[in-house]
Amino acid sequence: MSRFVPVVAALFLSSGLAAAPAAAALGPDAPACSEGRPSVLVSVNGFKVRSGRLRVQLYGNDPGSFLAKGAKLKRIDVAVTPSGPMNVCVAVPRPGTYAIAVRHDVNGDNSRGDWSDGGGFSNNPSLSLFHLKPSLRQAAINVGGGVKAISVTLLYRRGLSIGPVGRD
Repeated sequence: MSRFVPVVAALFLSSGLAAAPAAAALGPDAPACSEGRPSVLVSVNGFKVRSGRLRVQLYGNDPGSFLAKGAKLKRIDVAVTPSGPMNVCVAVPRPGTYAIAVRHDVNGDNSRGDWSDGGGFSNNPSLSLFHLKPSLRQAAINVGGGVKAISVTLLYRRGLSIGPVGRD
């Protein structure tokens, strides 16, 4: 048994699926990730600018309430860090199917409809000016009894299109 644990850990780390160190997790739910409780560790990257606030919202497995006003299960707001991906921990009520929506409020004014703001979703579905919101099916993730690590690349409006602006 003692040789089994290091082998599994090495396979996990070499797979690229390892979560960021617990100290790197941001937000009030960070202890859930560091303790291995059911949670999502959302690694957000692709920032256009390093200013403002980042909002990460958790939605349940109901297609009718996905992205509906007041239907989120949880919302976490954090200040944008000066560099690198931002690893935000979101505890979930229990193992199950959820979706994550991320918004980068570039100037931190909390106003909707600001053309400079960006956003993204779990599973990084494609968006367009005519299709700004994915379906729950496109964004759904399964969270088990531990930490589910995902990556969200921010998308911003650029002229008549929506897409990533670069990498951190």
